[in-house]
Amino acid sequence: MESWGELLILHIRAIWKSLNRLKKILELKNIIWAVTKQNPFKNTSKTNLKNRIKFAKKVIGKNDFIKVKFYEEKVLSNKTIDLINYLNKDKKFEIYFIMGADNLINFHKWYKWKSIIKKCNLLVFDRQGYKAKSLKSVTYNGVNKNKLSFINFKKVNISSSQLRKI
Repeated sequence: MESWGELLILHIRAIWKSLNRLKKILELKNIIWAVTKQNPFKNTSKTNLKNRIKFAKKVIGKNDFIKVKFYEEKVLSNKTIDLINYLNKDKKFEIYFIMGADNLINFHKWYKWKSIIKKCNLLVFDRQGYKAKSLKSVTYNGVNKNKLSFINFKKVNISSSQLRKI
């Protein structure tokens, strides 16, 4: 049986290869990993902000393509739409919002989710056991399919919560 550390490496390598492929295909300049203080759908966070930022930086290593950032103090909000508006205030960029298929299932519960979709293209990483549910979701069935793409990559069944425990 594989250890969590081995699964973490496999998970990150699979996503890393897909992100590098996306970088070339979409001609992306960088990816921003926006860390938040608190997930609005969870009562409490098991790790504090400082540790989540530290973990994210450890995961990406010495990569200059992915930027780990905390914007809530600059944006004065923890809402995704406010961050998107802040990042694209000059409308110079095309924004791709990357999420897991598990998040797509409840994306319609996010604050101003339709506005997010209007301003971004959604790139969805399939997670084992979630694609079928996400294809039945309110979001998937209510969005222009040109604005949403599933990203295929070798899947490893591990959640971000499990990754943080390593």
